[in-house]
Parts: sequence; structure tokens; C-alpha cells
Amino acid sequence: MKRLLPHPLLTPTLALVWLLLNNSMAPGQIILGLLLGWAIPLFALPFWPEQVRIRHWGTLLRFAGVVLFDILVANLKVAWLILGQPRNLRPAFVVVPLDVSHELAISILANTICLTPGTVSAHLSEDRQSLLVHALDVDDQDELAATIKARYEAPLKEIFEC
Repeated sequence: MKRLLPHPLLTPTLALVWLLLNNSMAPGQIILGLLLGWAIPLFALPFWPEQVRIRHWGTLLRFAGVVLFDILVANLKVAWLILGQPRNLRPAFVVVPLDVSHELAISILANTICLTPGTVSAHLSEDRQSLLVHALDVDDQDELAATIKARYEAPLKEIFEC
């Protein structure tokens, strides 16, 4: 079974993403989404041999809600900053020390930061102990690092490592 369906959680996720991108629930799109959801993990298996193990599903759902909420709020904040006084922006690079060590968790953290308007993951250190983040407007660098660790890194550590 594992050879035919190497990542069983990824198949329905990819099918759902396909349907959302096509904005269609037509039977042909559902079949194509399921086919792609099955084929992509199968062909990507040599590059991603380990099975993802999610340890806390409730935390994953809360994390997704937090990320979606933060994306919405950050969009509004960035629009306000740009339309207001862009000359008053205080961009900064902030080093965020990492406690999480799972490769997928680090990747999700870096991508979450990039998805949130106003912040971009710029560099992961060679030893994977810190992430360099660029932010559009920073009052307090330590506060930004603490916020990223509390809102994103801590749940990811619980989801993948506990």
C-alpha cells in the first residue's frame, strides 16, 4: 500500500488545492485532482522518502487559523503603511533563533513568514539555528523575533517534534 500511496495525507490535500485553483467541482476536475494528488507524491518519492508524521492535529488546525488571520491583518497593515507615510517605514533585518529542528517545520516556518505581507525569510543559517527575516516596518526587533517564535515556531515544534 505504501508503494502505491506513499504520502496518504498529501494526496487529498493536493486534490483539494487543485479544485480550489480551478474553482470547479466538476467530476472531471475531481478525477484530475485525485490523479495529480496520487501521481505527484509517487514521482516525488525519491526526493521526499520519509513520511510526514503530524503529532497534534488540533494544533495544526489552530496554526492554520492563526496564519490565515495574520495574512489578512498583515495585508491591511501593509496597505495602510504604503498608502500612509511610506517615508516613515523602518525596514530591518531580524535574526530569529530557531528551536525547531524538523526540516519540514523549518520550511513551513520560512514559507509562512514569506506568505505574511511585510515579512520575508531571507536566509537560513548553515547550521539551521537561525533564520534571517526582513520586515517592512519594525518597532522592536526582539519583539518581532518573539512574535514569530510564539505564533509560528512554537506550534510547528508541537506539530512535528513533540
